[in-house]
Amino acid sequence: MAWLLLKIHANENNADAISDALMHIGALSASIEDANAETEAEQAIFGEPSSQAVQYPPPGIWQQNIVTAMFDEDVDTAAVIAALVQETGIANFEYSTETIAEQDWVRATQAQFDPIKITNNLWVVPTWHDAPNADAINIALDPGLAFGTGSHPTTSLCLEWLTQQGLQNHTVLDYGCGSGILAIAAKKLGAQQVVGVDIDAQAIIASRYNAEQNQVSINFVDASAFTHQMFDVVVANILSSALMVLAPVLAKYCKVGGKLALSGILVEQQPALIARYSEWFNMEAPTQKDAWILLTGTKR
Repeated sequence: MAWLLLKIHANENNADAISDALMHIGALSASIEDANAETEAEQAIFGEPSSQAVQYPPPGIWQQNIVTAMFDEDVDTAAVIAALVQETGIANFEYSTETIAEQDWVRATQAQFDPIKITNNLWVVPTWHDAPNADAINIALDPGLAFGTGSHPTTSLCLEWLTQQGLQNHTVLDYGCGSGILAIAAKKLGAQQVVGVDIDAQAIIASRYNAEQNQVSINFVDASAFTHQMFDVVVANILSSALMVLAPVLAKYCKVGGKLALSGILVEQQPALIARYSEWFNMEAPTQKDAWILLTGTKR
């Protein structure tokens, strides 16, 4: 079996209406993408790194779009376009079609995710792969519902930092644990006790599952149920806006002489966060990977 992809050019004023109309007409799925993706004209509207500040359009839609709808292969394209004109009142659509053949979608998806080398002795390995280095610390982790697979610079920065901390017999707090990857790494690197905290119930479920898959014992709790405890190491890979608000909380959880690592920070956001956390920590020189920053410090 094969499917037909109908790709229609749209703008910020009609992309949503076209997408909704295609679903009403009978599309199996519909999506909206930036028509200028992966070019110099690509618009960063979701806070992703960009060389230019985005002033227009508002978050959530691009100025020029491609609306892609999937239909059965034998669909009458002319009839779909005629129905789309009637549904939207828009004439003269610019469009193209593409046929995609049946394939093993699970295998095709898995092929996008290879083992990730953090250091020579630390790897993140999807469960359908063999570990490239069986003697290394290997974290078994599949892409899932919560953030954190090791591929994003903020996660790899934190993982690299954890490998340098000598965690044996230390206690570690992973605040905003996501998939649990940092907590799992800390435990496998020798931490005595590890706690993961998140405000998202799905993240707690994902973290507990991933810990079980890696055969490590970690206490994952909802932030609302987390009681005060002090740790030797505190790591938080979350949005910079949340890090600003949480500064006194994270400082409270870190022991005097304890270590702090913060990520999820863009280059231009670091001065404000350094100033904020300097109230409690002796902050060190930042580490950068691509457009992202890792901030570290020692509690006074």
